[in-house]
Amino acid sequence: MSDKSRLSLFEAARVVARRDFHAILFSRAFFFFLLGPLFPLLIGGLAGGIGGQVQREAVTNMVALAMSDSDSAAMLAAREQLGPQMGFALPVMARETSARAPAEILKQPGANYAAVISGTLEAPRVTAPAEQIERWKGPVAMIAATAVGSSPSVFPEVESEPVATSAAAARTDRIRTAQAGQLLLFLLMMLLAGMVLSNLVEEKANKVIEILAAAIPMDAVFLGKLVAMLGVSFVGITVWAVFGGAIALLAGEQLPQLPEPALGWPAFVGLGIAYFAMGYLLLGSLFLTIGGMAATVREVQTLSMPVTMMQLLVFFLAASSITRPGSPLELTAAIFPLSSPFAMLARAAQSEALWPHALALAWQALCVVLFVRVGALLFRRRVMKSGKGGRAAKGKTATAKPA
Repeated sequence: MSDKSRLSLFEAARVVARRDFHAILFSRAFFFFLLGPLFPLLIGGLAGGIGGQVQREAVTNMVALAMSDSDSAAMLAAREQLGPQMGFALPVMARETSARAPAEILKQPGANYAAVISGTLEAPRVTAPAEQIERWKGPVAMIAATAVGSSPSVFPEVESEPVATSAAAARTDRIRTAQAGQLLLFLLMMLLAGMVLSNLVEEKANKVIEILAAAIPMDAVFLGKLVAMLGVSFVGITVWAVFGGAIALLAGEQLPQLPEPALGWPAFVGLGIAYFAMGYLLLGSLFLTIGGMAATVREVQTLSMPVTMMQLLVFFLAASSITRPGSPLELTAAIFPLSSPFAMLARAAQSEALWPHALALAWQALCVVLFVRVGALLFRRRVMKSGKGGRAAKGKTATAKPA
């Protein structure tokens, strides 16, 4: 066969993708597979414990002191004095040196204050959302009374200045959206990525994969299978979304409402689809590599277990970094390929910057290409090499003459 008559890499991948897509989509097993999302609800309940811990960390205890230098120093000293006895019941205080109004201090980005204390020691004033005022009104009165005298008998009357929201409250709300997005992305990937491995195991058992590898480049086989499985996954997600939307319409306002992400819902949903596609391709390429290296179905299942456990670990890595944006832990989760989709989706809920997502998607696409190339190379060396040896051995046997 001449080089001109051979299919190119992308044409061969398109043929494999179309074949696998139709074979899986119109199978009876796929209909029962659509019922699968009922089972991850159990996993979601187990993950609720981690979610509660993240939410507890997300509620900040930091308050700003917008008082005179002497009053601020007295408040900090009283806070340190009461700290061993009161512990976490007291807020963490920090001096605010700017001349802004308390309401403006709450809104400034990056401050992450839950409340602002102004006024004097005899008449402190708390500026914060209503729920934060109720939370800190008593502790502020105790700290102010301690700052006036070491053994206070009378607590000052704390004035209140409610505001609609604060940077800390908005951050806490957006963390809820980031957490929900990460959990949904993880459940969908773990549920749907297994189709890649099961399809490869079946074709490896009946030698179809070796026939395809002998006819077209192995890179095209891997890429076509990944694209086909991704297309089937989007079909399943669309069906589940339709049923979920119907349930949401029936439930009405009884369902909990997630706060709007920093980038807005259209951009957040669009990035969620993109990060699901990249995460699915990354995990699927690893599964294809494992299936190519394994010799038996049992070996495939044994080798896939470490990848599944690693996916749980990278999810926990990304989940634990939600409350620490910009930290080394969060940057590590954003750079590591398998955790990058989770970490960057959480960042989309908390930050308005778009350029990190373009950079992250390009990096993830590059990693997909590298994973596919390495997986195809390992398959050619382990499977196709043994196949050539087997064919060579058969050729020698056929030409040998009996003595």
